[in-house]
Amino acid sequence: MSASTLTSAAPVVEFEFDGRKLEALPGETLLLAARRAGVEIPHLCYTDGLRADGNCRACVVEIEGERVLAPSCCRAPKPGMKVQSASPRARHAQRMVLELLRADVPAAAEKPDSELSRWCARLGVESSRFAPRQPVAEDASHPGIAVNLAACIQCTRCVRACREIQVNDVIAYAHRGGDSKIVFDLDVAMGASSCVGCGECVQACPTGALAPAPVAEADPVAVSQVRQALASETRYTPTRKVDSLCPYCGVGCQLTYHVAGEGATQRIVFAEGRDGPANAGRLCVKGRYGFSYSRNRQRLTVPLIRKPGIPKGVNLDPANPLAAFREASWEEALDFAAAGLARIKREHGSQALAGFGSAKGSNEEAYLFQKLVRTGFGTHNVDHCTRLCHASSVAALLEGIGSGAVSNPVRDVEFADLAIVIGANPAANHPVAASFIKNAAERGMKLVMMDPRRTPLARHAWRTLQFRPDADVALLLSMACVIIEEGLTDAAFIAARTTGFEAFRSAALQYPPERMAPLTGIDAATVREVARAYARGPNSLIFWGMGVSQHTHGTDNVRCLIALALMTGQIGRAGTGLHPLRGQNNVQGASDAGLIPMMLPDYQRVADPAVRARFEALWQTPLPTEPGLTVVEIMDAACAGRIRGMYVEGENPAMSDPDLAHAREGLARLEHLVVQDIFLTETAMLADVVLPASSLYEKTGSFTNTDRLVQLAQPVLPLPGEARQDWWIIQEVARRLGLNWHYAGPHEIFAELTQALPSYAGIEWTALQVEGAVVSPKLAPALPSQPVLFQTDFPTADGRGRFVPVQPLTAAELPDRDYPLVLITGRVLEHWHTGSMTRRATVLDALDPSPWCGMHPQDLASIGLEQGGLVRLETRRGSIEVEARADEGVQPGSVFMAFCYAEAAANLLTQPALDPYGKIPEFKYCALRVRAVFAHS
Repeated sequence: MSASTLTSAAPVVEFEFDGRKLEALPGETLLLAARRAGVEIPHLCYTDGLRADGNCRACVVEIEGERVLAPSCCRAPKPGMKVQSASPRARHAQRMVLELLRADVPAAAEKPDSELSRWCARLGVESSRFAPRQPVAEDASHPGIAVNLAACIQCTRCVRACREIQVNDVIAYAHRGGDSKIVFDLDVAMGASSCVGCGECVQACPTGALAPAPVAEADPVAVSQVRQALASETRYTPTRKVDSLCPYCGVGCQLTYHVAGEGATQRIVFAEGRDGPANAGRLCVKGRYGFSYSRNRQRLTVPLIRKPGIPKGVNLDPANPLAAFREASWEEALDFAAAGLARIKREHGSQALAGFGSAKGSNEEAYLFQKLVRTGFGTHNVDHCTRLCHASSVAALLEGIGSGAVSNPVRDVEFADLAIVIGANPAANHPVAASFIKNAAERGMKLVMMDPRRTPLARHAWRTLQFRPDADVALLLSMACVIIEEGLTDAAFIAARTTGFEAFRSAALQYPPERMAPLTGIDAATVREVARAYARGPNSLIFWGMGVSQHTHGTDNVRCLIALALMTGQIGRAGTGLHPLRGQNNVQGASDAGLIPMMLPDYQRVADPAVRARFEALWQTPLPTEPGLTVVEIMDAACAGRIRGMYVEGENPAMSDPDLAHAREGLARLEHLVVQDIFLTETAMLADVVLPASSLYEKTGSFTNTDRLVQLAQPVLPLPGEARQDWWIIQEVARRLGLNWHYAGPHEIFAELTQALPSYAGIEWTALQVEGAVVSPKLAPALPSQPVLFQTDFPTADGRGRFVPVQPLTAAELPDRDYPLVLITGRVLEHWHTGSMTRRATVLDALDPSPWCGMHPQDLASIGLEQGGLVRLETRRGSIEVEARADEGVQPGSVFMAFCYAEAAANLLTQPALDPYGKIPEFKYCALRVRAVFAHS
């Protein structure tokens, strides 16, 4: 709530502070009112964003007429109150508190730049006359967090940060009297606790008792080696700070990076969350500790060309991948890259070429890449990872409500009375978003978790519906049936703002929860209870992830979610709506920019002659009339010899595509493969030429998060070696293909982008530089942004939302006698996407260094294994061996595995059947068998 809102809601409070008249806004404490007036009162247990506890007493002030001093951090001013913060009595008490606290912190443990040190210096407390406490051993068990409770003053900021901000409940204040101390779980070492590494406690700590672990070499090594390196590495002292963005998930957290060194030796020492619109200062383990990959020893720093006579093969051997390449100059590498693409176009036509862009790059890079493929290659064969994530969501949203964007930001959960999270694991994939959901649940919002796996957020749920895999549509239709049967629909909303309800109504009424219970595994009474609660709200919000979209019936799943929102009027207001959680940091922006084979920028259809004419005028070149091929279709065409050349920028299809053996075969068969990336990924190992690119830490560019926030990234580090900016590389390839491009930088590309995207037309580069974030759509500079969409109508031809009838369908491949189990793939907290970045980030790889799968304990027992045993997972496409972990959150009969481990790639097992509308592979379901692997004596 803004200050102006507070002011209009209640009058200010006038009081006297240090002899001058002050006005306090409603809800302000003495400490905050004084700060706003330019006066800083010493404080240690208080920090912005945390509930005030008033336990350190460093902030005491003297109030006229009161016998005892009062803690200013939790005392509200009253009209006419007279307060002194620097009177002899108040100052004596403040110094005494600091002296007592300093006695608890040995000189060796005290950090010179800590808040305690700064306040002692400001108040002239140079030493302490009080006896120190007994020494406390350091705890170096966590790769990212150094624990030195010798420096702890027991202010409990870490406890409140862990419990009340992130709601992880790991840190507590235990024991009594002189034995009181901070503990982790039931008083175990930090590394052995349930800590998720978000680092909120580190950011909150005022003394350095909890601090970033010393920087280790950015190189993937065993856990024990990492910890040894962390313990012995010289601590780097930051010399500057840079504000930028997190390179990982779609939440779009803003960070401040602390950088040490000069020139080429610069490195990020630690990261802190900024008070950005999406994260409010919060981070997760990836944002906090995942930065070291940018200086990993495997970073590409010079162009590479494959040596003559070295076959690509389909069996990737990462032992010595560089042996297949020789170094080249940029001029040679770019000429070679472009010449191969030009030859294929000349000899086989434009449709023999394809490009994969990146959702990890900026909006400018995505826009430029799709423009290159369309105008330089002459084809719409361009795609990116949304085809593997949310293509079915976008297809259903465009069909149903005319827009593929989220309707409401994540933080609208603050205004929701009920939130459904279905087919998503935000605690692992979007941890900062999960923290806001947990905050809302703590305040009383009803959280409904719906997923075949019981994930960490279920601990905070009002109801958990752990339905059987592949039963999504049946469950959602049964909810719709209840709402219709019991008259809980919003008839006025349906009549005024939708079409097609009667057809959907007829379909839904065929699937009452009593009939669907044997299929879903959820009893009818629970379904009815949840359906009623969602419909009645008053404000209900739906989040979903790839557990909904990555099915052959993914589009039908989302059609059902849209129908639930439309039939109840739960859309168009704060605290309502539809939010598909975006997996990569710029999936929304890359999709907006046109990295989609059937869509030009801003979801304007390739098949529409008027749309093509508009872009032909903008780009001054004719465009092909037919939509292009999707990711999986391109791989099929490569295997069949129809696609002969590809340009892959920042994607890793040799790890991310389904049926990897097939995908790798297609990549290996290409006559010419150009890969632009920061590492020699599994895809780059198959390339003919590799172009070293820029990480987010070296970019200037705009990125659009899952909330439609367009935010600006700034360079934190210089480019390593001869690596170049991605936009520059794309432009150089384009110029060698005959395109007359002369962009001076991202700002000029963005200016053209806003001409191509009506929803970005009102966003100005200068505004991004000043404001840091602007919400799209913003149709003109003078018009406001729209954080909440569809308040009065939908961007469809008639302004109405559309119901689409569906029926439950089965997965493309069902369990049978030979393959009796179900494989579900996903992500884990510490790693992201194909692992090309997080597996090269020291702390993250130390936290989760080796591949594993999750199985229900009874399934493990049935094959004679216990926790930690080795299993072979087999499907009709391949097999891998991994450690098996007992997980009661996984249903009997199913197995969960992340797809980030190159040494045991889960996507070797998955099958490539596609959703017929979104053309997205069915990653979330295939038939599997599991066999125990026993060591031979």
